[in-house]
Amino acid sequence: MKTIIVGLGNPILGDDGVGWKVAEEVKKQIPPDAQIDVVCLSLGGLALMENLIGYDRAILIDAFFSDDQPGSILIMKLRDLPNYSAFHTTSTHDTSLQTALEMGKTMGAKLPEDVEIVGITTIKVHDFSEELSPPIADVVGFAARIVWDLLKQSAQQNQEYRLRVSP
Repeated sequence: MKTIIVGLGNPILGDDGVGWKVAEEVKKQIPPDAQIDVVCLSLGGLALMENLIGYDRAILIDAFFSDDQPGSILIMKLRDLPNYSAFHTTSTHDTSLQTALEMGKTMGAKLPEDVEIVGITTIKVHDFSEELSPPIADVVGFAARIVWDLLKQSAQQNQEYRLRVSP
């Protein structure tokens, strides 16, 4: 099972770069023979969909706004998130990832059926900084471990997908 892990966000906008930091942490532990690619991107919608072509599974890591305490981690399936732009027809530049994936599949692109989101609740995403705020920086390692746990679950369910995980 070919998997892509995508750290999303902007690494110069403070906590918005948390997806990149977690992805970089995960990448350090990827064995060379694993069918796992790790990338960091600052895009969404159609452009993000294009980066998922050819993969069976995707794990997206991103900053997330919620009423939860900063540093809280939310794990969900993309299909469980509301598709806020489902009825937006004025511009394809503003399409949601859900709509982009549906369109890509309709056009015959091989796209992941399984898209998981690891969202980290953040507080500072508009200040120019390459540093994460302390509560966000403190959970980077834990969020990386969650991504590894998601990978291990998949490895246990799929015999052809072998992943060596360090203790």
